[in-house]
Amino acid sequence: MTNQNALNPPVPRAHAHSHPHAHEEGHGHTHGHTQSKAADACCGCSASSHSAIPLAPDVSDVPTGALLFRIPTMDCAVEESEIRRALEPIAGVKALRFRLGERTMAITTDDGVLPEALAAIRKAGFKPEPLNAPGAQAAPAAPAKIAGMSAGLARLVAALVLAIAAESISFMGLEGRGFMVFEMALALGAIGLAGLDTYKKGFAALVRGRLNINALMAVAVTGAFIIGQWPEAAMVMALYAIAELIEARAVDRARNAIQSLLALAPEQAEVKQADGSWKTVMASEVPLQAIARIRPGGRVPLDGIVTEGSSAIDQAPVTGESIPVDKTIGDQVFAGTINQTAALEFRVTAVAANTTLARIIHAVEEAQGSRAPTQRFVDRFAAIYTPTVFVLALAIAVLTPFFMDWTWLQAIYKALVLLVIACPCALVISTPVTVVSALASAARRGILIKGGTYLEEARKLKAVALDKTGTITEGKPKLVESSLIGESSGNEAAVFAVAASIAGRSDHPVSKAIAEGLKGPQGEVADFTALPGRGVQAAHAGQVYVLGNHRLIEERGLCTPSLEAELERHEEAGRTVTLLASDKAVLALFAVADTIKESSQAAVAELRALGVVPVMLTGDNTATARTIGAHAGIEDVRGNLLPEEKLDAVKAMQQRYGAAAMTGDGINDAPALAQADIGFAMGGAGTDTAMEAADVVIMNDDLRRIPETIRLSRRAHSVLWQNITLALGIKAVFFVLAVFGSATMWMAVFADMGASLLVVANGLRLMRAQK
Repeated sequence: MTNQNALNPPVPRAHAHSHPHAHEEGHGHTHGHTQSKAADACCGCSASSHSAIPLAPDVSDVPTGALLFRIPTMDCAVEESEIRRALEPIAGVKALRFRLGERTMAITTDDGVLPEALAAIRKAGFKPEPLNAPGAQAAPAAPAKIAGMSAGLARLVAALVLAIAAESISFMGLEGRGFMVFEMALALGAIGLAGLDTYKKGFAALVRGRLNINALMAVAVTGAFIIGQWPEAAMVMALYAIAELIEARAVDRARNAIQSLLALAPEQAEVKQADGSWKTVMASEVPLQAIARIRPGGRVPLDGIVTEGSSAIDQAPVTGESIPVDKTIGDQVFAGTINQTAALEFRVTAVAANTTLARIIHAVEEAQGSRAPTQRFVDRFAAIYTPTVFVLALAIAVLTPFFMDWTWLQAIYKALVLLVIACPCALVISTPVTVVSALASAARRGILIKGGTYLEEARKLKAVALDKTGTITEGKPKLVESSLIGESSGNEAAVFAVAASIAGRSDHPVSKAIAEGLKGPQGEVADFTALPGRGVQAAHAGQVYVLGNHRLIEERGLCTPSLEAELERHEEAGRTVTLLASDKAVLALFAVADTIKESSQAAVAELRALGVVPVMLTGDNTATARTIGAHAGIEDVRGNLLPEEKLDAVKAMQQRYGAAAMTGDGINDAPALAQADIGFAMGGAGTDTAMEAADVVIMNDDLRRIPETIRLSRRAHSVLWQNITLALGIKAVFFVLAVFGSATMWMAVFADMGASLLVVANGLRLMRAQK
């Protein structure tokens, strides 16, 4: 069962290579500005464009001493960067943490510095609203936000109508001072309705010596107005603002795709009261250990353990499993899943904010904040591109009248058109939309990818190491044979009781199988100690025993020829043999068999079809590993590996094949998971350590999700470069038209924003569920 802590945000880990994260939980202020220069190249998110209703902010995990603010007009990493740049000169700002999905900022400052910091943010064109600070107010209700959105759209439509009216007067060629004044008034009205936010941000950027889309648009529209192109200036601003609104809604669709899962968990739950009656209460108010009830056809409101009844549960929203899973007493249920056949009662094991579903959403939001390699490349390119085109436009305005026989007005107009074309919005926005869409698509399929870096790197995998137990096999072995050895043959009940008592203390699947299979009474044991890669040791009735594998018995010098022959017989049958021994002799043998998962053979075949080499790495004996490997279709099988030997094996794979992944679910897999280029953890049965060390968590333990992740990575990479080519290609065409042809400013706006909408739509294709 999934452990709740396993879905906490990933902690930084020591890789043999670099996996940069751009948004960590609590940056120090002095280390949080690496993106600023690149991000300044573009900011296409005007205030009017921020239309989506953000989730209610989570104030439960705000860093100690930090104050939380909502910034309604902060919608992309570019605007986050502007805020960081605004705060950079303030020495008393200790740490910043941003969540773009919620549009919140947590800030930690020295005493007395907060007012200065907030003033700097406001000067940059943003309006921070306190959430947990003194004077904080509750977030506005959704209807008020919807009303505000409608009012913003109505304002932009009015601006477009005025711009069209001004263009109509110009087109009809009506002359006279009255018509000219009327035309100018219409244009000013359109610019005022559509562009005040753009002007505020644009001039704030220019004052700080930075060029972003708002600065470029402010200069271009102002220049067009000055040279007498009033209708065109108005049309440019109106079209720009409307296109920004459409684009922002499309971007929000990608960013908020995973948030739709929140609606899957019902807001209310039926909870058993002290007197035995049932009462419907808000799910957010249900405490731990409460008993809740779900009726057939209802959705599970909270995570819990079934205490009464049995039913089939549709777990697709959490694990991506298409087939309902049977649940009975002792099984875990997840919030947001659907009860299908019969009523169930369950004991609540996680409050509403801490359910598996909530943690999945939180983890994907964290991943959405990280910057993928292609995105960092695009940002660096845009940082050079925008100033270069700005300088080129200036050169056209100043020099072409001397060399190309253009009038000054013609040269200035063409330069202004170039400024509009120069905006790298389509280029910069193409990568985050694509990455976020892919992350959301993966999450809906039960694949939790912890960042854009891992999404992009998965396509490069050449080999995948697979643990055996719980990964290739079901991980639920059964005791198939037990026998006494040597002189202990006359004390079966006593010997098996010792084995059951020691095995019952261990969490290892093989030990559990032995304890369940013996079904005998279990006594108390003392000094229980794990022997990594070998077994366990404990004292029973004053006598020290070990319960371990072949290697442990060999190291203790207790193997005999007859025992070796017996071990070989079981190992050739693919069984895992565990031996109970005292200091002097081996007392009993227990053979446990694990079955291969139905999905493992298909997964291995898919990996081979993708050109990825599957390798089995297991601590189990080599004979058993080879038997399982043969059934799964894996040729390269390595058994009897300790945790450090698995790590060395992954290093060897990286040297031989190139990029290599590791897949596992146990503590002994954690070092290899951390070493691998990408670590895949089995989420259904995985340990906290394994899932925190991994880069990708497979929520339903289906190995077919690994080739699916690789295919998704390849699709995402293809779409990323389609978008980059599309954005640059459209700009190149209009660049030539602007200089040598007849491109107008409003055509340039259509080209720029049209390219943005095209790359957004192309990126959103990744949210379609893969078959």
